[in-house]
Amino acid sequence: MIYYKTGEEIEIMRENNMLVSRTLAEVGKHIRPGVATLELDKIAEDYIRSHGAVPGFLGYQGFPNSLCISVNEQVVHGIPSSKTILKEGDIISVDCGTVMKGFYGDSAYTFAVGEIEPGVRKLLEVTKECLYKGVEQVRVGNRIGDIANAVQNHAENNGFSVVRELVGHGLGRSMHEAPEVPNYGAKGRGALLKEGLVICIEPMINMGTRQIVFENDGWTVRTKDRKPSAHFEFAVAVTKNGADVLTSFDYIEN
Repeated sequence: MIYYKTGEEIEIMRENNMLVSRTLAEVGKHIRPGVATLELDKIAEDYIRSHGAVPGFLGYQGFPNSLCISVNEQVVHGIPSSKTILKEGDIISVDCGTVMKGFYGDSAYTFAVGEIEPGVRKLLEVTKECLYKGVEQVRVGNRIGDIANAVQNHAENNGFSVVRELVGHGLGRSMHEAPEVPNYGAKGRGALLKEGLVICIEPMINMGTRQIVFENDGWTVRTKDRKPSAHFEFAVAVTKNGADVLTSFDYIEN
């Protein structure tokens, strides 16, 4: 069942998602060679709690941490660890959620650790562009397939592949609500976009094959060929005027 949000509920969700955005920026300040991913997780948890929210991922279906941190070939859902130490040339996807006033926030950003290879830099750039291409399709009367098709075309036209087993989702009082928001598909298909719908658009784009492997820890997903993967995510509300992006990367990039 799809739950449509009131204007007041969307403003609470904006508050959550802006906190997620600021948390990602705070974490980003500490991303450098030699840092353990568990240290980044602690920074995020402290920041979220100090701003009146609780981490949305911590304990969610048994997940043990506040952030999903996925390095290089890890696509999503990586578990922070004291043993995972960042090094020059890595890329690191940081996915963060909050809960405040009964609603969730959810966003992700892939950071470069120092200088990265040009091909990997292009992967990050194109994946972020895929996100914006998807957002451009958010308007009343369009369908989920219009978003999915825009993401897929941009990724594949640039020589990258789209993960199919993992998708975006509705967002609200639950972390994952209907409808699913794939990153591949045909125009004009899928759920109709109506005013009040809030969705997470989150391209997961691989440098090599689209095939993935689910690791034995029960969470981490990696590329089958162990080539890098990138991940960016916005929470977006459908309004009568088009897309209202509840997330901002400005805190990170400024």
